[in-house]
Amino acid sequence: MRSLASILRAIAPIVVIGASGGAGLLGGCGLLPDQIDETSSWSANKLYAEAKSSMAEGAYDKAIKYFEKLEARFPFGRYAQQAQLEVAYAYFRQGEVASAIAACDRFIRLHPNHPNVDYAYYLKGLANFNEDLGLIGYVAQQDLTERDPKAARDSFDAFKVLVAKYPESKYTPDATARMKYLVNAMASNEVHVARYYMKREAYVAALNRAQTSLKTYPDAPANEEALFIMIKAYDALGMADLRDDAERVMRRNFPTSEYYARGLNTNTPWWKLW
Repeated sequence: MRSLASILRAIAPIVVIGASGGAGLLGGCGLLPDQIDETSSWSANKLYAEAKSSMAEGAYDKAIKYFEKLEARFPFGRYAQQAQLEVAYAYFRQGEVASAIAACDRFIRLHPNHPNVDYAYYLKGLANFNEDLGLIGYVAQQDLTERDPKAARDSFDAFKVLVAKYPESKYTPDATARMKYLVNAMASNEVHVARYYMKREAYVAALNRAQTSLKTYPDAPANEEALFIMIKAYDALGMADLRDDAERVMRRNFPTSEYYARGLNTNTPWWKLW
């Protein structure tokens, strides 16, 4: 068995003696220039100032690095909580949605009574909102039946908490407006799926999705089309009484609907109605 002294000699750094008699270390102990952390001697104030400056310049990745160093080195300082909130915004602007949402959740969990926790809820809602901004955005030309409306629901839930808990928040009016959009977006998703089934003559499935929209989002404008789909589906199934009931509801709620002109009582092929 090797002695402890021989093991220590084997792993000791090599020592070279220069011409001047000075000793230097060769091996893995030295730091290369690109390994030197320029922020190591920075104060909390300096780190925060540099992070904010990077944010202003749009260098969000650098800002994130500074904010995270600030929190790690000065966890109990006056900048630590602000850094947690700022890093969430930096992730949001960087387009790292999952990281932004995680940072918001962390801030809410750690500081539920913080004066700016309303902003954390707002930013979380906004991140999810932008993640699925095109839920009814036909501009993207993506089939809505292939989309998961989870981001829209998560966005709505975050805004809902904000509006309920902080009605006087400066972010509440915008959150309320976005909630209205999201309600119709989610209803439109259901209606789009119903339309998809109608085109494939899956009338029962179309009825189920149209009814889901009506029951879950009763005030959504998209329900005008949901009722129209129900009328056409009942008609196709030969269920005259239910068809007439759906038409009465539609005429009472949407007396000037454009769908009347498209023909509630015609046998026009479904695909020609759009």
